[in-house]
Amino acid sequence: MCRFLIFKGKEPIQLSHLLTRPAHSIINQSFDSRLRLDTRRPMNGDGFGVAYYPMDEELKKDGPCTFKAITPAWNNENLNVLAEKTKTDLVFAHVRASTYGILSETNCHPFNYHKISFMHNGGISNFKLIKRKLINFIKDEYLNFLQGSTDSECAFALFLDTLDKMGIDTKQKDNKPIGDVAMREALLKTIGYLKDWANESVAKALEKGGEDAAGISLEPSLLNFAVTDGDNVVVSRYIASATDEAPSLHFSCGSKFVEVKPGEYRMERRGRDQAVVMVASEPLTFERGDWTAVPTNSILSIRKQTILLHPIIDEYYRANPGHARSAALAENLGLMGTVPVASRVEKNVPPLEREGRSRPSHHTMFVNS
Repeated sequence: MCRFLIFKGKEPIQLSHLLTRPAHSIINQSFDSRLRLDTRRPMNGDGFGVAYYPMDEELKKDGPCTFKAITPAWNNENLNVLAEKTKTDLVFAHVRASTYGILSETNCHPFNYHKISFMHNGGISNFKLIKRKLINFIKDEYLNFLQGSTDSECAFALFLDTLDKMGIDTKQKDNKPIGDVAMREALLKTIGYLKDWANESVAKALEKGGEDAAGISLEPSLLNFAVTDGDNVVVSRYIASATDEAPSLHFSCGSKFVEVKPGEYRMERRGRDQAVVMVASEPLTFERGDWTAVPTNSILSIRKQTILLHPIIDEYYRANPGHARSAALAENLGLMGTVPVASRVEKNVPPLEREGRSRPSHHTMFVNS
């Protein structure tokens, strides 16, 4: 399954400090993932993509720069050169292990629509049963926008259509950000549509039996989505289950992401300054205190440099914070595991809490409504 990374900073960062230089950069994760145990597809080698927003406001209004390729990310010299020569304050990066759709650049994430970028880690269960419904549901504008064949890009088209039907200008012609509140509402609705359509379709197929029931998967949808309007970021960690953990997702924040020595990075924290926010399927550093787990079935938003966490309240929501979820499904799919630890870890750094019970920093706002 895929891996993605988000960087949002007050100041620009050289892409190489995120993509290529760290010993556990997202590019290195494509062939040496420490949280990926999937023996069926042991590498994320089915292409990669990076979307980064220009620092020049005039250029930024036309959307991000995007570089994609179907070659393995660890073996692309153009990416190495680009990463060493480019600085930006907002990055979406993705390495792919395909589960739906052929190997092509059009199927590589992130997907872009004007200023909006979108990524997905996971899969829509029984997508073949709901694809027709989704295509009939969305406007022609977003149907014709589709270029690839993935369930992820269809989910993005549904998200755009949902924003549109909420009265939001998806083209951002006035150059104003859509905002985290509207994007969070649209993402929640998108997750709701996909979940409900899948449940309804599976129930009908099982009721009919025979050929209709053949090939039905009983695995839940895994919907770790990430979207940005070029200023704000919204990310979901979601599974259509009340008993299982979703694919891994972590965040880190601080004053600076620094290189301690070649290949070794740390999130530096000085005072209350939160100049850097990062969200990743898998931590980029081996220091447990650098990263906090996003709770399963919740949405993380980044507004300016403030982190907001909202629970996703539906039939799979459990108000009890002690409600235990099983990691067995995600681990069997190669989607999570224990956080890697370097041989040298500061003794006074508290361990990263697991099983979705995150340890909030003093910079984080947790919101229940």
